[in-house]
Amino acid sequence: MPKPSNHNLGFEELRTLLKSVFALKDHELALTFIVDLPDDKLPDNVAWADRRRIATEWFTSLSENSKKLPFSAIMMCTYPNVGTNNNDLPATLLLAADSSVESSWIPGESVSLENVLEASSVVLAPTELSATAPLKNLARQFRFRGATLPGFKREMIPSLKLDYEKVHGRVMELKTRLDRAIQAKVTLRVGNQEHQLILDLRFRTAHASGGLIRENGLVANLPSGEAYIVPYEGEKPSDPSRTSGLLPVQYGDEVVLYVVADNKAVDVISSGKVSEMERQKLKNEPAYGNIAELGLGVLGEWGVTAMGSILLDEKLGLHIAFGRSEHFGGITGPDAFRNPKNVIHIDHVYVPSSQPRIMVKEVSLTYEAGDTELIMAAGKYTV
Repeated sequence: MPKPSNHNLGFEELRTLLKSVFALKDHELALTFIVDLPDDKLPDNVAWADRRRIATEWFTSLSENSKKLPFSAIMMCTYPNVGTNNNDLPATLLLAADSSVESSWIPGESVSLENVLEASSVVLAPTELSATAPLKNLARQFRFRGATLPGFKREMIPSLKLDYEKVHGRVMELKTRLDRAIQAKVTLRVGNQEHQLILDLRFRTAHASGGLIRENGLVANLPSGEAYIVPYEGEKPSDPSRTSGLLPVQYGDEVVLYVVADNKAVDVISSGKVSEMERQKLKNEPAYGNIAELGLGVLGEWGVTAMGSILLDEKLGLHIAFGRSEHFGGITGPDAFRNPKNVIHIDHVYVPSSQPRIMVKEVSLTYEAGDTELIMAAGKYTV
């Protein structure tokens, strides 16, 4: 798909998207964009620069037509990137005094994150590093609605034009199944070998991210289209998690095979350069190996294809995440990590374009009555 600089949503499309996703009322507080910035440790790249340009184009279009919108103000704030996906946000933001479509930001006054969120009804976060986890937690406190767009690319613009009422309906079909399930069994094939992972879903409620972010205190991704759940992490006394098995993950050409026990990746039994690096990560930072999410994306059924960005790709099918989970209702938060710089929530997406050496053979759910339902076979939903 071509990517001319003018390929973006027009004002009416933006207004339709905001009204549909956030169910805008007649009077709202501010609409606020928050954008992270590159630095010496995490230098700029083409996609990141264009994401800031996209944010600028949205901000400019909405600002120029602010009288047609119910917001008390439209703000653009920036902050130095926080180093890793889903790490906590800084306490202070910079209110952008001016910006251009060339993405050269001119910082304005310093403002506290809390003050900005208190003044906002809707927050949009088109960032390089995901801000989903911290914004989910902050939304519960400050009661805004928010959409996070980490890794958003111009090629994803068409996915913002989907009928999210229908996407939400499909997501709810899967959410109700995850709510009832006490266990998921995932069978993945690498070449001629099959690996199984049992996920303990007891004591948990699933979440629906179907593109309708209409309640105060709610934050979700855009584009949206997944049902997801945090596996039980063993926090009840004398009742350990039953999540266990083997989980293959492809990095480049190498498939790393993790050993999972008690809901944590505890070892790596494959060999190779990446395998050794991952084995060392688990030793240095055990919370990194926490199994934080089982996700079921649906946008593949709308013909959406992978684009090399977790934001969109995880909405296409099966994904399993490592790291922090408290923003989804789990117990593993930043304080579980030995080093605050290591705080992360990272998804591994099982679609052919993301991990071509790994095939999803089956995913089945077991319910409390003991019955089992096959919900995915050969990478396709069966329900």
